[in-house]
Amino acid sequence: MELRLEGVSHHYGDVEVIRDINLSIPKGRIVCIVGPSGCGKSTLLRFLGGLERPTGGQVTQVGAPPEDSINPLTYVFQDFALLPWRTVEGNISFILSDHGVRGARAEKIIADVLARTKLSDFRKALPKQLSGGMKQRVAIARALAVNPAVLLMDEPLSALDSQTRELLMDDLVTLWTRQPFTSVYVTHNLAEAVRLGHRIVVLSRRPGQIREVVEIDMPLEDRTLGDPELERMQKHLWTLMRAEAEAADMELVND
Repeated sequence: MELRLEGVSHHYGDVEVIRDINLSIPKGRIVCIVGPSGCGKSTLLRFLGGLERPTGGQVTQVGAPPEDSINPLTYVFQDFALLPWRTVEGNISFILSDHGVRGARAEKIIADVLARTKLSDFRKALPKQLSGGMKQRVAIARALAVNPAVLLMDEPLSALDSQTRELLMDDLVTLWTRQPFTSVYVTHNLAEAVRLGHRIVVLSRRPGQIREVVEIDMPLEDRTLGDPELERMQKHLWTLMRAEAEAADMELVND
């Protein structure tokens, strides 16, 4: 399944947040959205997930989700959103039960996603016993359990320290390499964008418009920390964003 934004614009009252966005999210690719604070990145993600409707333009789904997709459009948030009184497997079984998946089928799915996210030995642990990185692994495992057509990720690593963030990026690359998935990944972190994105969409400051779409042909598994080509791309992205990020920061301070 492919998602498309066609002429999408949006106002909150008198404030124009997004203007005339045209963008496709191709199947089996990770599309990263970057831009200065307040440019509408998370708003676009809500449109794609159907949580909100734009005041102009349309969001369309092209093609059908996989037959075994339990929840076609699934979110991963920066704050994990785990139920603190349920174990690791309990957090995953809860979302499956909510979609009517129980018993042996649920157990098989839980075992699979725990293995894929390196959590098999922690299935009985409570969230309070886990590090931030482990909690986010649980959130990712829970999202994968419903086999989404598109995984919508809103700053999923921003609450983690730099070392944990690197490990989680490696894990996401491994997950995608073994079983490619479609994802829209919102981030402020340009290093994350060039490490994970097949396509990087750079938005201007409010009202958010597409300044440039950067395609990265390098395979995800070949991208390493400190790679000169990735550093060049990161510098290019920052060149596009710097002046507008400074202006957006002053706007936020003055509001």
